[in-house]
Amino acid sequence: MKLSGFRHDRRGFTWIEIMFVLVVIAILALMAIPALQDSALKRQVKEGIALADVVKPGVQAAWTLTGEMPANNAAAGAPPREKIVGSMVKEVNIDGGAITLTYGNNASKALEGKRLTLRPAVVADTPAVPIAWICHNVRVPQGMEVRGNDVTDIQMSWLPVECRGGAAAK
Repeated sequence: MKLSGFRHDRRGFTWIEIMFVLVVIAILALMAIPALQDSALKRQVKEGIALADVVKPGVQAAWTLTGEMPANNAAAGAPPREKIVGSMVKEVNIDGGAITLTYGNNASKALEGKRLTLRPAVVADTPAVPIAWICHNVRVPQGMEVRGNDVTDIQMSWLPVECRGGAAAK
């Protein structure tokens, strides 16, 4: 005797089950995207910091020779600020010894026009001691004093680790 029933031969997933899995994957992807964007912006900021190496020797030389920080690019023997450019940076400016990078060119639109400052920390009245470069609000080494103003306006989560120290001593 054969029963006529509701025997279904299930050989896969229903559309509802597949849609549920896709929704879960989409939610996980949306949660990961901001972290990936922050990571990309950190890489761009870090890449831009390397361009400061072009003017650091001029600042060090001015400090060593005169005991004073250079007021601007010309005083440090560096090219004009708009002439020091890179893939991520559209200008490098020296102001009172502090080096400020302005992001642009191929940098993300989120970084366009944002600035990062590297300030010189020196041992007062001892220009023979090399400058320690302080990124944004990293603590100043004991026995040193920082020169120049920090005009960094890049949000903290986009800064590389070496620029996210504790509050700087003023």
